[in-house]
Amino acid sequence: MAAVLVFAVFLIGIVVSIPIGVSMILGSVAPIFLMNAGGAVGQILDNTFGGANSTPILAVPLFILGGVIMAEGGISRKLFNFFAYFVGRLPGGVPCAVILTCLFYGAISGSGPATTAAVGSMCIPFMVSLGYDRQWSAGLVAVSGGLGVIIPPSIPFVLYSLATGVSTGNLFKGGIIPGILIGVFLMIYAVFYCVTKGEDKQKIKTKMDELSSKGFGALFLDSLWALLCPIIILGGIYSGLFTPTEAACISVFYALIVALFIYKTITFKDIIPLLASSVKTYGGLAFVLAFATAFGRVLSLTRATTFVVDFVSNSFHTSWTVLTAMVIIFLILGMVMDTGPAIIILAPVLLPAVQNLGVNDVHFGVVLVCCLSIGLATPPFGLDLFVAGNLSKDPPMSVAKKAVPFIIAFLIALLLITYVPWFSTALI
Repeated sequence: MAAVLVFAVFLIGIVVSIPIGVSMILGSVAPIFLMNAGGAVGQILDNTFGGANSTPILAVPLFILGGVIMAEGGISRKLFNFFAYFVGRLPGGVPCAVILTCLFYGAISGSGPATTAAVGSMCIPFMVSLGYDRQWSAGLVAVSGGLGVIIPPSIPFVLYSLATGVSTGNLFKGGIIPGILIGVFLMIYAVFYCVTKGEDKQKIKTKMDELSSKGFGALFLDSLWALLCPIIILGGIYSGLFTPTEAACISVFYALIVALFIYKTITFKDIIPLLASSVKTYGGLAFVLAFATAFGRVLSLTRATTFVVDFVSNSFHTSWTVLTAMVIIFLILGMVMDTGPAIIILAPVLLPAVQNLGVNDVHFGVVLVCCLSIGLATPPFGLDLFVAGNLSKDPPMSVAKKAVPFIIAFLIALLLITYVPWFSTALI
């Protein structure tokens, strides 16, 4: 009864538009008051502060701050110029350069909306100037921006690790091949579209000639510091030189040094506004993270997790059937729920259930994050759609229509990732 009450109060809160963090609080305290267990309120408060007082949790705001500094520092333009130099003249080369930029920038920002904003602010006007359809360009960036939460270092992977105890380093490794695979499928569709619809070859040639006139040496040196960032961060984590939390701290200092002293795209007076922007981004998520520990404790005490495990075990009997059900659920939730809260709430409840059916914990995390990243570009509340629409000055639904083929390409890659665990576990 208590377990049902926790979920019921929480879901009612969500339905009536109460913020997720507050809904978690209401769901946590409802069974306590009904059972007159007033002393347990103090335990919930202890769990809340304990959940916030965690070293690994520092990685989230630090990666957010590093991504904000990199975005303001114009790193996306350096990356795009580097990739466009190699593929820009090929059929569909310019859209492919945009996708490659999102892939690589995702290894800097760790955030879908941040990747969409940083890459889209530069690439959408550039593509429009070359004759590409504006809404199609925005749809391309909206879907490709979702790669920012799959390619490590990924903020959702950090959240999944915090919620479940799965190794952050293994999750980062697990996201590399799936992220690249999704990028390849997006590029295949982009090339198909450009070949069938045509491109303005003359405009593209003129722009690429301007880019090539600088020479590869100068272009490489200009892009080098942007290219080194993910190499330093991921290389340090995988070699064991530092932890993901320490890597997040290093990313902030690296971003500051590059933006302030090498590219000189920001000044010291810009630092406070950048810090404020990061706090605004993290504030709501921090509230949810703090109460997630208390919410999880209440779920455990009320045996809600056991109820979910029994339900899943009795309803599904193979790993592929339970993964099919999970993918459908996650895709739907991704349309209406932000990535962070969805992971914090769902992962610790569902992981024990799917593990009983033989699903690897890293593989499940990768599938969960991939599904929710699609939600960033799907209506009605896909955040990347709103970011890309704002950049292109188009209604989000207009961008969503043009994004549909890219979403289909993403879904095809998702099917391979879901039913072939090798993609997620090969590097572990």
